[in-house]
Amino acid sequence: MLSRTLKIIKIGGLVLGASLVTLLAVRAYDVQRGPDLQSWHIFVPDELDREQLAKADWDAYLAAEDAVFAQVREEVTDRLEPEAQTPSNRYFQGSPIYPGRFETDWNRSYVLEPAGRPLGAVVFLHGLTDSPYSLRHLARRYRDLGFVAVAPRMPAHGTVPAALTDVEWEDWSEATRLAVREARRRAGPGVPLHIVGFSNGGALAMKYALDAIGDERLEQADRVVLIAPMIGITSFARFAGVFGWPAVLPAFAKASWLGVVPEFNPFKYNSFPINGARQSSLLTRALQQRLKKYAREGRLDELPPVQTFQSVVDFTVSTRAIITSLYANLPANGSELVLFDFNRSAKLGLLIRPGMNTLLTRIMPAPPRNFRTTVITNASSASDEVVERVIEAGSTTERVRSLGLRYPLGVYSLSHLALTFPLSDPLYGMQPDDSEDFGVNLGTLAMRGERGMLIVSQDSLTRIASNPFFPYLLERVEEGIGRGPEQAEVAQRRGAPVGATGMGSTR
Repeated sequence: MLSRTLKIIKIGGLVLGASLVTLLAVRAYDVQRGPDLQSWHIFVPDELDREQLAKADWDAYLAAEDAVFAQVREEVTDRLEPEAQTPSNRYFQGSPIYPGRFETDWNRSYVLEPAGRPLGAVVFLHGLTDSPYSLRHLARRYRDLGFVAVAPRMPAHGTVPAALTDVEWEDWSEATRLAVREARRRAGPGVPLHIVGFSNGGALAMKYALDAIGDERLEQADRVVLIAPMIGITSFARFAGVFGWPAVLPAFAKASWLGVVPEFNPFKYNSFPINGARQSSLLTRALQQRLKKYAREGRLDELPPVQTFQSVVDFTVSTRAIITSLYANLPANGSELVLFDFNRSAKLGLLIRPGMNTLLTRIMPAPPRNFRTTVITNASSASDEVVERVIEAGSTTERVRSLGLRYPLGVYSLSHLALTFPLSDPLYGMQPDDSEDFGVNLGTLAMRGERGMLIVSQDSLTRIASNPFFPYLLERVEEGIGRGPEQAEVAQRRGAPVGATGMGSTR
């Protein structure tokens, strides 16, 4: 009997090994057919690591950042081959999307300071492959309401995609701590501290809040705002590192990339190395382990209120994980989950997958819940107008309020990328204003034509990139900032109106 069991195990191992070898062989063959790696996929600039970041202050980080951008200019921009000197390449100095030509390069870390004495401090944490650009609208609003806003560029971001091949999530975590120290230094003691995180930055924001529970050296935030937070990701990302194994052989270097795509976005990488997915996976696992540990120990009562904005349909992060791994464990501390439903208008109903209609009820636990639940959805199946449906924490009664907003024509849902941008955003907006020129309006592209003609797939251009409900999101964030009569009175005493628009420092 034992010998038979061992034989079965041996056969199973051989089958598994053969399958893995076949998979890797197919992977190696497949990547060889893709585009060649360019200098921005190969050159890795010298970033500060976690040990150096732990000892650095904000000025030291900015100096290191300057050095990193100088390296990219010398090793990539100044050495471009003639065929790479095209208008669609962000690394070509003559391109209209070259970030160095803009009045402000939003790939870099920045600080926005209010006109008078700060009423609070806030740290903004951007997402994976992203840059500090993605949260600038919220940062400006916080600044206008009296907060000093600190937005760090996460290590390996804003420069070249190759930087993500040599970074660890702990570097991002340490950069978060550095930014919190700087925000508190600038705001001074005794005023609120908020942390706002988008996508991967949402995971970093929650990880910091959890770390502060167990580390008295870390100042706990008074409020955490999460936008499409990466609390959980797809199972593919967990095992993405396996697909990079062929890259140990120089001939198969492209295997270390999930996508090699032209870099036509001035503030976000299009190409995506496997290590980026792997580090995000490791971060979310560390976050979930800490959540489970403190839930067992009854220590989540020490968390500040958490407010999350999330699209019900999200291809990048798991909406279910936000509910089951985070909100199901939160205490009744004033937290709220805001969900943007997909467009349930009957005009689109025939094209919506049947399972989508019950998605929200399947992932959301029945009330009463420990947190406030808000759903932005159609007023009816016959209308594009949306309403707010609210169930307070501990209640089973739903309250409905009209918002005076509606889904734009042809939009069937929000996307992971869209939540932080208003329709007027110069780069991503569907109705961009002309306040800034970034060389391209990605949000206005409505691609119709024959396949095979564009330098990128049409899929990458059809996801909505701005949020028609951004005014609502901004309004709800402002409620947590505290913009009532008391703040107005404080603002008048310090000689600055609520809503002052001075830029403050961008570095």
